[in-house]
Amino acid sequence: MKKFAWISGIILIVFLSIFIWWRFFFVFGEGVKAGSLNYFMKKGVIFKTFEGRVVQEGFQSPTAGALQSNEFRFSVIDDDVAAQLERSSGKHVELRYVEYNGKLPWRGTSNFIVTEVISVKETGKVDTSGIPFDQ
Repeated sequence: MKKFAWISGIILIVFLSIFIWWRFFFVFGEGVKAGSLNYFMKKGVIFKTFEGRVVQEGFQSPTAGALQSNEFRFSVIDDDVAAQLERSSGKHVELRYVEYNGKLPWRGTSNFIVTEVISVKETGKVDTSGIPFDQ
């Protein structure tokens, strides 16, 4: 009976370890998103994390006939990346990210973690003649 309890305990520990690794540390996806950086801030009650939102061009809708802006909400854990994004509010940014299956409180409120800022560009502005130009 003791042998069965030991084997069952070890199997349970191995199963829980694999599940926790898969849920919180396995990189499910990675990619690049671009758009206008809407906001970027540090917030939280116990764990202060960097959170942001990029509004992408175009529209998508879960229901036919309705319009909804295409937003990418993300978290940042690297202080250097956070410093770059703090100086880029309102600009067009291109971000490299990884996606996890689950959230950890010290990693942020999103499954998407931005790991690198690829580029930051000024958004197109309009002069007094109404002709758009880039700066």
